[in-house]
This record gives sequence, structure tokens and C-alpha cells, in this order.
Amino acid sequence: MRWFRERIVLFLGILVLVYTFVPIAVVVLMSFNQPKSRLVYRFDKFTLANWLHPCADPSMCQAVGKSITIGLSATVVATILGSMMAFALVRHEFAGRSTMNLIIFLPMASPEIVMGSSLLALFVAAGFGGQLGFWTILIAHIMFCISFVVVTVRARLAGLDDTLEQAAMDLYANPRQTFWRVTFPLAFPGILGAALLSFSLSFDDFIITNLNAGTTVTFPMYVWGVAQRGVPMQVNVVGTMMFLISVLIVVGGEVNNRRRRRALAL
Repeated sequence: MRWFRERIVLFLGILVLVYTFVPIAVVVLMSFNQPKSRLVYRFDKFTLANWLHPCADPSMCQAVGKSITIGLSATVVATILGSMMAFALVRHEFAGRSTMNLIIFLPMASPEIVMGSSLLALFVAAGFGGQLGFWTILIAHIMFCISFVVVTVRARLAGLDDTLEQAAMDLYANPRQTFWRVTFPLAFPGILGAALLSFSLSFDDFIITNLNAGTTVTFPMYVWGVAQRGVPMQVNVVGTMMFLISVLIVVGGEVNNRRRRRALAL
């Protein structure tokens, strides 16, 4: 019992991880499945055809391409705007700062159906009700991604020691040099994390996208549509690829951090 009590936290952590990764394991397994019927979602026969021909349904690849395009565009714009807002909130004092900190959390705390319907009402009132599509989706994604970027980058900036910037200025670095050579490298991990989070949220979003998409079909909307007549196994291929890319990014970042720590130790 003593041995078990000393390791109970480890066991609970392993159970939580197993519970979390079981659905992902099912998606990976189904990406190699050749079902007898698209109406029955079970593993029948191993095959590589799904990976060799991921675009058996051209409309799926088109939907994936639109989701990636929108996700990357929304990530770039939201990361730039959100990072600037985070720097302003952390490094400067101005009237309404506390109110702004509260407002930043509202899009995160609001249900997606409220956010989506509000954006739809905004577009209709602005005269874009008959032009819903790529651009309205992009604007909607930027608007709800900015809050996540601000919160993530602000948390990183709040933990930075400003004495490093003061030391750089004491060594005759001007404000521009101090920012790009000291501040930005220190804040970059938070900015990169915010960008990855924004892309994940944008690529995965369904409710807000569905309300403001018009006739444009993104990958989540495609999956929702085909689920009514049987999900093709290539959908699992896309899910597996996105998961593997995420793992490679995280592992690559961790390896790079360890190399940097070893270099500093030497």
C-alpha cells in the first residue's frame, strides 16, 4: 500500500492520458481501415489505400485546402494584432486598461453559438448577408482567435524580467535593437504557442463557421455533411496527419530547447 500511495499520482496521470488518447488511437486505426459499408463504422480489413489515395473524394481535399488557407491567414493576422495588444496591455499604462483586460476574456467565455450569431448579425447589418463565404469566415476566425493570442502572449510577457532590456539599453542598444535582440526572442515561445493555438481553433471550428460560411465548405463542415451518409476513411487520414504534425512541432520545439540549454550550460 505504501508503494501504491507513493505512485498514485503517476497512475492517475497515466489513466487520464489513456482516456485522452483512446479517441486519437481510434482515428489512427480507422485511417488504415477498408470497411465493408460506409454506414457501419468498424474496423474490417487493413489497407493502405486510404493513405495512397487521400483525395478519393475531391470535395474533401478542397474543403481541407480551404480550412488550411483560412487557418493560416487567420493565424497570421490574429497573432500580429493579438501580440501588439498583449505588449500594450503589459508594458503601458493607459485609461481603460483594466476594462480592456476584462473585455479580452468575453469572446473566450461566450458560447460559440452566441459569437457566431452575433457575427452573422453584424455581417447582415453591414450589407454582407448575401455575400457570406471565405472572407466572412476569415474575419470571424480572426475576431475570436485574437483573444486567445492576447491571453497567451500576455502570460509570457508577464513572466519576463525587464532588467534584461534595461541591461541591453545600458550597453547602448537603441529601443529597436533591444526589442528584436532581447524582448522578441524571449517572447517568441509565447507568440509561437499562441499561433499554433489559433490555427488549431480556426481549423477545428464548426459552429461559428457554419453560421457565416454561406456556400463555402470547410473541413469540419464537410465531415458534418458526409456523416449523414457515411464517413469516408480518408477523413481519418486527415485527422491522423494533423495529429502527427502537431506532435512533430511539439517534439521539435522540446528538442530545440534542450539543445539550447545544453549549449548555455557549456
